[in-house]
Amino acid sequence: MRYEGNIYRPPSEAYSLIVQVTIGCTHNKCTFCSMFKDKTFRVRQMEEVLEDLESARRHYGHVEKIFLADGDALCLSNSKLLVILKHIRRLFPECQRVGAYGTPQDVLGKSPEELAELRQHGLGIVYIGAESGSQKVLEAVNKGVSREQIIEAVKKIEAAGIKASVTFISGLAGPEHMEEHALETASMISAMEPSYVGLLTLMVEPDAPIYEDIRAGRFRVLTPEEVLGETALMLKNIQVTKPCVFRSNHASNYVSLKGDLPRDKERMMGQLKRAMENTGLIKDERFRAL
Repeated sequence: MRYEGNIYRPPSEAYSLIVQVTIGCTHNKCTFCSMFKDKTFRVRQMEEVLEDLESARRHYGHVEKIFLADGDALCLSNSKLLVILKHIRRLFPECQRVGAYGTPQDVLGKSPEELAELRQHGLGIVYIGAESGSQKVLEAVNKGVSREQIIEAVKKIEAAGIKASVTFISGLAGPEHMEEHALETASMISAMEPSYVGLLTLMVEPDAPIYEDIRAGRFRVLTPEEVLGETALMLKNIQVTKPCVFRSNHASNYVSLKGDLPRDKERMMGQLKRAMENTGLIKDERFRAL
């Protein structure tokens, strides 16, 4: 296997075979993100991708999941993605799911028929970074996409029979727009009803553009207690009509939450309440990580 630069994948793909089909991210302008700042976006040569898959087949006896990296592999045309997916099916008949990052623009650029075709050939999950349900926050972090586009893209993925896993970031709005961030994120989740929601907590590395704003005092990072309050407000206002797996158990989070909405909402809110009353239950900063 050949990898270029640092490799990132969602937590749920920890045991997946990771294959780079693109290098970097097509947008790569989000102020909070440093993941692909050292890369210039390009699409890998198809021959290289197929060779890597063949190499993996020779080295691994059993592969249940495969993740297509880097930042938004879904930007590839269906003609290219189908070559990869068909090669995966031929080489790894035991593979149960192929996953990929995708931007809302990637999704909206494909027809319902194209998405259904990808599902039929093994694409089982698309990970989308929504970050916030607030249009104001999306603009502030230079997300490059609107609230309405994110909702439309997630609903389109789910309608095609592909699971959508949508990520949001606690603390991304700072204290000034904390309440709006929580409420608008709750209303976005309620509107699009994804299969999975993942909640991270803001952590910033020096390569992220927002880092200098934090150092200069132009942006204040929330305290752990503020983060928990924001999360509780968001959870309280999520209203979904079908099961949604909710996870806030990333290394960046102060309190680990795992449950299904709406069934486990009250239990998870109870966890947050206990942590706010007993701060000893809040993860120490030394043990947080991206």
